[in-house]
Amino acid sequence: MSNSSPEAVPACAETVWTVPLHDHQWYDHVRLKRVFVADGTRHQVVMVDARKLLECADRDNTDYVLKPVAEWHAGKVRGIREFLDPDNPRIPQMPYVTISTRRAPGLLGWVGLEREGVVAFRNGQHRARYLADAGARWFPVEVHEREAALLRDMCGAADDARTAIRPTTVDGGGSA
Repeated sequence: MSNSSPEAVPACAETVWTVPLHDHQWYDHVRLKRVFVADGTRHQVVMVDARKLLECADRDNTDYVLKPVAEWHAGKVRGIREFLDPDNPRIPQMPYVTISTRRAPGLLGWVGLEREGVVAFRNGQHRARYLADAGARWFPVEVHEREAALLRDMCGAADDARTAIRPTTVDGGGSA
């Protein structure tokens, strides 16, 4: 007789990135997983510099650019802190972004010689801003493959990030 309980189904392995937090009193790291995991999704993981990413995101001229974490209400801060807690069995997805360029301010931008990156979050803006505020220097984000090179050029992390943040494989149950 077949047992169809969830415990009987083998867990699928997934890749998880552990991001160190240098200025956080609650925990010293978070775990993030990919948004798109199926083969052929045409999305890539790019390791970004938190400061550069948020500078580009602050240039987004849509109505949905968040204020700094210090200006969030206490319930929002508590909620994102609990959501990202590495003791949670559920591993949060990494931020998902899109990037474009526009003319930079000033004479060089006006004549079309200098451009600046503009990042828009499709998902994960609260996560990204919280991670940066908690002292994450770098973290992974997911982006469509046609924008990956531009994101690396505008917001890419230093080579140090590849040794500080390494993907690992965990079972589908979320345990590391």
